Amino acid sequence: MERKTEDVETAPTESGSKSAAKSGKSTKPGAKSGAKSGKSAKSTVSQPQLGFWGMCRWAWTQLTTMRVALILLLVLALAAIPGSLLPQRIQDPGRVNTFLENNGAWGRFLDAIQMFDVYSSVWFSAIYLLLMISLVGCIIPRTKQHWKAMRSVPPKAPRRLSRMPGYASFTSAQGENRSREAADEAFLDAAEARLKKSGYRINRQADHIAAERGYLRETGNLVFHIALLMATLTMAIGSLFGYEGQRILVEGDTFTNSLVSYDSFEPGSYYDADNLPDFRLKLDRFTSTFDDQAAGNQFGQPRSFDAQVTTTANGEDETHTLKVNEPVRVAGVGVYLTGNGYAPEVTIRDAQGNIVQSGPQVFVPDDGDPGYTSEGVIKVPDSAGTQMGFVGVFLPTAAQNEDGDLVSSFAELRNPYLVMSGYTGDLGLDSGVPQSVYSLDADEMTEMTDDAGNPLIIQLAEGETQELPGGGSVTFDGVKKYIAVDISQDPTQGLMLISAVLVLAGLGLSLFVPRRRVWVRIRGGDAEVAALARGEDPMVERAVADLVKQLRDPEPDEDRDDGEKER
Repeated sequence: MERKTEDVETAPTESGSKSAAKSGKSTKPGAKSGAKSGKSAKSTVSQPQLGFWGMCRWAWTQLTTMRVALILLLVLALAAIPGSLLPQRIQDPGRVNTFLENNGAWGRFLDAIQMFDVYSSVWFSAIYLLLMISLVGCIIPRTKQHWKAMRSVPPKAPRRLSRMPGYASFTSAQGENRSREAADEAFLDAAEARLKKSGYRINRQADHIAAERGYLRETGNLVFHIALLMATLTMAIGSLFGYEGQRILVEGDTFTNSLVSYDSFEPGSYYDADNLPDFRLKLDRFTSTFDDQAAGNQFGQPRSFDAQVTTTANGEDETHTLKVNEPVRVAGVGVYLTGNGYAPEVTIRDAQGNIVQSGPQVFVPDDGDPGYTSEGVIKVPDSAGTQMGFVGVFLPTAAQNEDGDLVSSFAELRNPYLVMSGYTGDLGLDSGVPQSVYSLDADEMTEMTDDAGNPLIIQLAEGETQELPGGGSVTFDGVKKYIAVDISQDPTQGLMLISAVLVLAGLGLSLFVPRRRVWVRIRGGDAEVAALARGEDPMVERAVADLVKQLRDPEPDEDRDDGEKER
């Protein structure tokens, strides 16, 4: 019954309308009111559609804000973190291959998203370009606004100065022995002199002074962002006109700066490799120290890496100490120490007793092992018609753990031990397919076995020799150290230094220079001082109090004549 009653009230029937007409009451006003209420109930708020170009303008506005520029800068810094945590192919391809072999599917996934080529990846380049666009779009309009502000005079005083964050009122003492107009004029002269001395720009009016300071704050802000943009462009230019190369040097080896001497070489897009600077670099000795006194996680941590090198340029030899973060510069090229390890000296003889392989073999240390457990490969392509390959593990300080397995308990050479497995067959060196010197495709070869048919395990301490099945032998002669160096030439280093200095200078100005407006008004001896800060400035009230103290109690030598001179 309630539902039927509501229906009748909201939708009157024809008979109801006739009865209403008979009673002499008009239904038109009610009908109009019902129509209006029904229309408002059914209507919905419609928002204007931006469209494609509107969305583009909105996206551009968001991209060119200072907030987005700072966010992109933070994202760029975060995006660079994997480049410092994971080995990079451009710096150490051997460590990248070792990581891929040890981590299987996880390593292949990281390689697919370019985690081993961070700084040349698509996503890093996209962030880089967006940051430059954002900075340019943000700097240009702000520079125009700042230029107008620098040329404009400080605004006049508002009607009610008491609304300002910093405010004080007092009675001026300038009226003694003077007319009221002269006293007010003397007060404004004294205020103008004080404000000019404090670095304010002055706009003198009839009954007040408007002053403003802190334009260097916005100047510093612009300098910071312009220098940041300049540093970003400098990095891009340096990558186009410079080069980077990597080389592993064993103690006693000499590197000649030529294209064929590099283990890997990455020239810039516009760099001519025929113009490589002429110099030589020899590794005389490498010294590393590790902590064997501390307890806990600090035990075995590296304490120093020092490489004694001799450089030869323009016919002159110089001796340098190459350290981490302390590069050596020769012929305009920077040489950086990026890695180190051990190179066991191994001599391999064939069945006839002929030496088919001899010398230090570079083994790559495992990143997660503080004991410098290292893995390496020895390939012997010429061995009386039979090719041989050895996959080994080098332990600088061999010891047995609780399970009886051989491990390295310390990173220094205290008990060097070499463990290897041998293979025979085709090494694949003649196939024309490039392969890493740090890996061996053992699936295509036959594993060596002992007399009992078990896989051959070669275990050698320094100076020991082990016979191979079918003839031949392997001798562990000793250990040498090696270093991995990054050799790069960047013609924009001076410009990068200037950019870094400007970044720090601009940041300092934008952080420590307050932007402030001050008004001083006097009418009939009643003075008002007010100040307004642009942004956060906790010193506004103190600035007003100091100015009031100076104007209320002027120095004895600050009379009218001095004020006129300063004016």
